[in-house]
Amino acid sequence: MGRTRRAAAGLAFTAGVALAVAGCGGGGGGGAKDDAKPSASATGQRTQSAGSGTPSPSDTPTQVLAQLKGAGDVMVTISSAERDQGGFVTVQGSITNNGSSSFDAVAWRGQETALVRSGPSVAGAVLVDEAGKKRYYVLRDTDGRCLCTMGLIGIQPKETRPFFAQFPSPPAATTEVEFDLPTMPPAKITISDGKG
Repeated sequence: MGRTRRAAAGLAFTAGVALAVAGCGGGGGGGAKDDAKPSASATGQRTQSAGSGTPSPSDTPTQVLAQLKGAGDVMVTISSAERDQGGFVTVQGSITNNGSSSFDAVAWRGQETALVRSGPSVAGAVLVDEAGKKRYYVLRDTDGRCLCTMGLIGIQPKETRPFFAQFPSPPAATTEVEFDLPTMPPAKITISDGKG
């Protein structure tokens, strides 16, 4: 008898705990709605921190200065071109493969033999100051590799990858330049002054 009572009490206790947990779970479901709001702001924070983690953050990460559309439905979107106090201009954006086959940016490296070390990259990009009649090439490190995004190989259909390229800065009075990338049409972009 005592055992039966203890077993019944144990079952009642277990049932009570199960109901309490289910009740908390229900509250958690209501909390999940609240969690959706922070989740949205967390996404915003992620976007902002992604922008601030780049070499030259832009005010609006989704800003579009120019779009270049090339063969194979590959699109280059330029989102910022910022001049910093060190005398450089950093161009940033994304590469989207809207085609149906994989894309390698081998041709974007340029024709210069010295740039072979950079591999598939945007090393062949040039900023053209038409007013000043000058061309600015992508900067290189001491090993001859470009100060730009390298490893642009195997970009799959519908895939988007970020890119950047650093150039010597044109004179402060020059705010509009042409961005040239081998095999792509040129595009006019505006240089802005970076924060900091």
